[in-house]
Amino acid sequence: MLWPGTLVGAGAGFFIASIPGAMLGALLGQALDRRLQLHSWAQLRERLGGRPALRNDELLFVLLGRLAKSGGRVVDKHIEQARLEMRQLDMSGPAQQRAIAAFNRGKSQNDSLRGYLRRLKTQPHAAEGVLRAGWRMILADGRIDPKERELIVSWGLWLGWTAQQVLALGPDQNLHKKPLATRGGTYQQSLALLGVTASSDPEQIKRAYRRLLSRHHPDKVAGTGASPAQVREATEKTRELHHAYAMIREQRGFR
Repeated sequence: MLWPGTLVGAGAGFFIASIPGAMLGALLGQALDRRLQLHSWAQLRERLGGRPALRNDELLFVLLGRLAKSGGRVVDKHIEQARLEMRQLDMSGPAQQRAIAAFNRGKSQNDSLRGYLRRLKTQPHAAEGVLRAGWRMILADGRIDPKERELIVSWGLWLGWTAQQVLALGPDQNLHKKPLATRGGTYQQSLALLGVTASSDPEQIKRAYRRLLSRHHPDKVAGTGASPAQVREATEKTRELHHAYAMIREQRGFR
C-alpha cells in the first residue's frame, strides 16, 4: 500500500540530513498518513484541497451516490434505495445526515476511492457488504447501465475480487432484459404482494413493506448459508417489493 506522507517525509528528510533525516522524516510522515488516513497520492491532494477523509459508513454512501449518478442522473428510486440502506443500518440523527451528505458527495464524483477500497481488502465481510449494496443501488431503477457494471467490477478488483466474483453477486446477466413482475402488474397485484388492502393506512403499508424487505433482504439470506441462486432470488424479490411499494405510494400519494 502506498503511504504518500511517509514517502514525502523520507525524501525531505534525506535532502536535509541524509539517512538519519530520511528515517526521522519517514516516521513523521507515517504518523501523518495514519492521522489523515492517506493511502494514495490522490487522497493527499484531496486533503490539501480541504476534503475530509471518509469514514467507513460514509464510504458506502459515497459509492452509492456515484453509482446512482453514473447512469446519467439520479432518480427517485435511487434516493429511496439510499434511504432503505440507511434503515437497514439503523441510521438515525447525525449518522443519517452524514450518509445523506456522503451520498451527495458521491454524486460529485470527485473522490479517489481506490485507497479506501484497498483498505477494505482485509475486511472480507465489509467488502462483500459494499458490493452487495452497490448491486442493490444498480438494480433500484430496474436496469443495469454498462457504466454501473464497469464501476462495480473495478471496485471489486480493488477489493481483491475477480470480475467473475463481482458479477456473481448480481442478477443473472439477462435479468435486466426481462420486465419486473410488478412493473407490468396492477395496483391490486402490488397490494397483494405486500399483503395489504386498498383500505390499509400508510403506516400499515410502510410496516408491511419494511417487514418483507427485512425477511427477504439478500444479505440476510446470504447469512443463512443460502446458495447463489437463492441469493439471486432474494434480490429479485427485493426488487419486486420495492417497485410494488413505489406503485402503491404513487397511487395513494404518500411518502
